[in-house]
Amino acid sequence: MGTPQGPGRLPLAPVAPRPALASPSPRVGEIIAVAREVLEKEGAAALTMRRLGELLGIRAPSLYKHLAGKNQLEARLVDAALVEMGDLLHGVVDRADAASVLGDLLAAYRAHARAHPNLYRLVTSGPLRRDQLTAGVEDWAGEPFYRATGEPYLAQALWAAAHGTVILELDGRYLPGSDLDRTWAALTAAFSRPVAGA
Repeated sequence: MGTPQGPGRLPLAPVAPRPALASPSPRVGEIIAVAREVLEKEGAAALTMRRLGELLGIRAPSLYKHLAGKNQLEARLVDAALVEMGDLLHGVVDRADAASVLGDLLAAYRAHARAHPNLYRLVTSGPLRRDQLTAGVEDWAGEPFYRATGEPYLAQALWAAAHGTVILELDGRYLPGSDLDRTWAALTAAFSRPVAGA
C-alpha cells in the first residue's frame, strides 16, 4: 500500500509499480478464459477440471499437463482479476480530484463487484494464496484506496468497509426496501470527514 507521504494533496500519485503477469501459453490462456466464463456464469461450484475438460473437448486429466490443478487455476484467475481491478481503480483515481475521489473510487469498486459477483467472491473470500500470485499484484490492486486517503490504515479501513458493504449487497442481506445508493453515499461521507489525529 505504499508508505505515508504526509498531508499531501489528494489523490496521491501512484507508488506501486504495475505488475506484469507472465504470458501464458495459448492453451493455458484458453483454459483460463473458459474457466472465467464458467465462474462468471455458473459460480465457483461449477468450476471443476471435469467441467472445463467438457467445454474444451479434452479429458480432464489432460488439463494437468498445463496447470498443476484447480488451486493453480484459481490463483491465475485471482492474479488477472487483481490486475483488472487495480487498472480500473487506478484509472478512476487518476481522473478524480480531491472532492470526488472517494465517491468515484467506491462507485467503481461497487460497479465492478456487481458486474462480476462470482469473480469478486473468488478474489476476496477465504485465505489469499499470496505465494501463488504475481509479486506486487496485491499492492497494485489495493493502492487506489491509499491514493484516495493518503494514510495506509485509513485505506485498509475504507477497503474493509467497501468490501463489507458490497458483499452484503451481493448476498441480498440488506433489509427489503433499503436504498443502497444512500448506504454507499453514507459510506463515502463517513470517510470524507477529517479523522482525529490525521
